[in-house]
Amino acid sequence: MLRKIGTLMLVLILMAGIFTGCAPKAPNNEPAQDPGKNEGAQENIESVYPLAVEDAFGYKTTIEKQPTRIISIAPSHTEILFALELEDSIVGVSAYDDYPEEAKSKASVGDAFAVNIEKVIELEPDVVFFYGPGSEDTNKALRDAGIKLLCYEPETIDEVIALINEIGKITGKADVAKEITDGMIAKKEEIINKVSGAEKVKVFYEVWHEPLMTAGPNSFLGELITLSGGENIANDAQGDYAEFDLEQMIERNPDVYITAKDSEDKTPESIKARLGYDVINAIKNDRVYTLEPNIISRPGPRIVDGLELMAKAIHPELFEE
Repeated sequence: MLRKIGTLMLVLILMAGIFTGCAPKAPNNEPAQDPGKNEGAQENIESVYPLAVEDAFGYKTTIEKQPTRIISIAPSHTEILFALELEDSIVGVSAYDDYPEEAKSKASVGDAFAVNIEKVIELEPDVVFFYGPGSEDTNKALRDAGIKLLCYEPETIDEVIALINEIGKITGKADVAKEITDGMIAKKEEIINKVSGAEKVKVFYEVWHEPLMTAGPNSFLGELITLSGGENIANDAQGDYAEFDLEQMIERNPDVYITAKDSEDKTPESIKARLGYDVINAIKNDRVYTLEPNIISRPGPRIVDGLELMAKAIHPELFEE
């Protein structure tokens, strides 16, 4: 039950509508391709289909042809689709999808808690990607309407990488996916190598503050702390995103206090001013960080950038230029 409550709270944070920003597109400096080569590439793509697929929750279906109409009902999945250069194939997104900027121009089909089933059916998607298991009633309604709904919930960087490759395969963008994930793997390894010899630093990650909630050891935020050379003081938390006793947090005395800037009034100064926090080492030594939520909290292509943000907060001395 705690895991469900914590996960629900995290999703609410992820979808709070505050995630903004856009990534500039790199100029296309590649030489023109030989038409014959393009035809060969298209033949290779077509040879993949029909493609048998099983999502993260055991649902099996067959993708008959390369999808040209795609809906994403999750900000992280939308980022994956745009990274795979599928912007022209995306016909619908969730109400909270805002990265990259072009996602805002796509039709909204509701959100994870209230999918607009009629709108989804109206858009006639070849495939719909959803974060988490979804609602049994909503899943049934969509699938009964002939919609191919695939649900995924990656909880580690490696699972995010695997998902990008999986969506790349489903959408005929396997080569692009490999290029993206190769870069992610290289950056992950570079960061891990950089912090590998450093002394572990005690870290507390605040998911929410009323009540106080934290990231458990098996959450992707917990993994980011560990990979960044930190010691998660909530490693015994009862769930991935669980309530955590305030007195226990103070007693364990983290050296670094990290959270996402999920509201305008959440600042290092406002956290330092909380009752009882003044005795914590992180407060005394000015080691309180509010990180960009749409990077640190979305399990998509930028999660390795989130790892870098986490590592810089925990071991800033290793990233000084």
